[in-house]
Amino acid sequence: MKQLKLTLLFLVITFGGLAIGSWLMANGPLSVWYINLKKAPWTPPGFVFGLAWSIIMICFSIYLGKLFLKANTQKNKLIFLLQFILNVSWNFIVFNQHLILLGLINITLLTSLLFYYYFKASHKVEKYKYLLLPYMIWLCIATSLNLYILVYN
Repeated sequence: MKQLKLTLLFLVITFGGLAIGSWLMANGPLSVWYINLKKAPWTPPGFVFGLAWSIIMICFSIYLGKLFLKANTQKNKLIFLLQFILNVSWNFIVFNQHLILLGLINITLLTSLLFYYYFKASHKVEKYKYLLLPYMIWLCIATSLNLYILVYN
């Protein structure tokens, strides 16, 4: 029961983060600035982003529920908070402020944290670490998209 409560808590927090991120980017993907950028040929269509993030946050919340059931430490809380801040702030940095380099630094740090979760923090929940793979793969793609925009614009 505690596992379910933790997972539901993380679902609320992570989807809340997605909502905040959407609000912070305002009309970003539809803005003249973004539309006129040279984007990577592998940039997915817009609807893929919402679908991908929904799947990612469901998997991540299940993972976090299990992780915090087994290891509810200050370190894990701090890493989660940092991950949350980096994830939410990327939208503001890139879409509102148009700071592509800072966005790349931000998403690289976020990706590093996910790799930390996978390789270092998952020892107590080893069989659940695979739930991080959608997030890790998506962040690698997103990082490459961010880098492409930085290099070609």
